[in-house]
Amino acid sequence: MYRDKSIAIVIPAHNEERLIEATLRGLPVTVDRVVVVDDCSSDQTRQRVLDYAKDDSRVTLVPHEENGGVGAAIATGYRWCVDNKVDIAVVMAGDNQMDPADLPGLLDVLVDGRADYAKGNRLTTDEAWSKIPKVRYLGNSALTLFTKIASGYWHVTD
Repeated sequence: MYRDKSIAIVIPAHNEERLIEATLRGLPVTVDRVVVVDDCSSDQTRQRVLDYAKDDSRVTLVPHEENGGVGAAIATGYRWCVDNKVDIAVVMAGDNQMDPADLPGLLDVLVDGRADYAKGNRLTTDEAWSKIPKVRYLGNSALTLFTKIASGYWHVTD
């Protein structure tokens, strides 16, 4: 619980066997449920999650039998959260690029009723260039720019 609200972390995962355990280990105790949606990985992601879940009852694996992409995995995780009456769902990637220490900043605005939705931005940290693969960072930046031009929403990023 976080300030009397149940919290679930939705982790879309596709071929994240190298980093999924580190991602799970880093989650704070204030997180009530962890929903890993394996999007038809061809590596050992599912098995690593199942092995980890033996020691952490918060972790649930929801497997996709066909790869639907990150959006489909997130939607599956959100549906799980609604079905299980979770108060707040947070999405964190399975590649351990997101810092769980940032959670209170996202959660507080939701718990206080100042926002219905909050989103972090990995690209604004000083560590982004060194942590995110260069091709992904540059591609994400370019797509963000094109989205801003097309939509006129200059304040929206990542």
